[in-house]
Amino acid sequence: MACAAQNPPPMASEPKESELFQRVVANQKRTDQELDLFERIERMEIRRTGSDSKPAEVRVWRVFPAGVANDRIPLSAEGKPISAESYRAELQKLEKLLVWAMQQGPGQDEALAKMARKRKERNDLIEATHAAFIFTLVGHEMRGDRNLAKYSMVPNPKYKPTSRNATLFTKVRGFVWIDEESAELAKVEGEVSDDTSLALFLAKVYKGSHFMQERYEMAPGIWLPTFQQYDFDGRKFLLPFSIHERTSYTSYRRVGPPKEALEVVRGELGKGAGEAAGP
Repeated sequence: MACAAQNPPPMASEPKESELFQRVVANQKRTDQELDLFERIERMEIRRTGSDSKPAEVRVWRVFPAGVANDRIPLSAEGKPISAESYRAELQKLEKLLVWAMQQGPGQDEALAKMARKRKERNDLIEATHAAFIFTLVGHEMRGDRNLAKYSMVPNPKYKPTSRNATLFTKVRGFVWIDEESAELAKVEGEVSDDTSLALFLAKVYKGSHFMQERYEMAPGIWLPTFQQYDFDGRKFLLPFSIHERTSYTSYRRVGPPKEALEVVRGELGKGAGEAAGP
């Protein structure tokens, strides 16, 4: 892999690729917002170490957008309701949350403002990746019937982080796979290249920590995560910690904003909990 200092930013020497990544960033922000309109099943496998072949714990939820937050209904490891009674009770709580989200008041205003702040922070980080990394085309790979362009990413020495979260970009390198036809991010894989401190959490993440995410087109023009993996080791308050999680996302279904989502939930309640086992 070439040294970052030997490669000029893509904006200066690769205008076509710079334009591509501008489109990728715009699409990423748009589809992240669309995610708030889709329900899905999340299956998280927790391992003690990254090399463990079997998870120590499995957690599964039906994640349902509820206007101001996501509601998470616990499911069994097989993705089924734990019991008909508890599942119906969860749907009834979700119904009340959706009704509340449709109303106006100080509580709703505060929740929406908090959601808007988080979205801005997320969008700022997505926007920063264009300047934080130098992307170099290394080849093309087929994934199914899609031709993906593979780019290496190394920290841009000219980049100055503007937030604590963005500081991590200076210690990460890896690869991204772009579907050039749609200008969508199909996969990203990275590794922490040096021990780095996260001042906000009073923690340090160790060199070699690894992450990966894959995204597929789950609806026309909507690319959403299908799998992600985190293998992070570090120290917090002088105590070691490890995060080794593999999460799959399936059964995406657009349920829309609260008014539309409420009709979905009420329809399931009308059918009975035994039939309302998710999308």
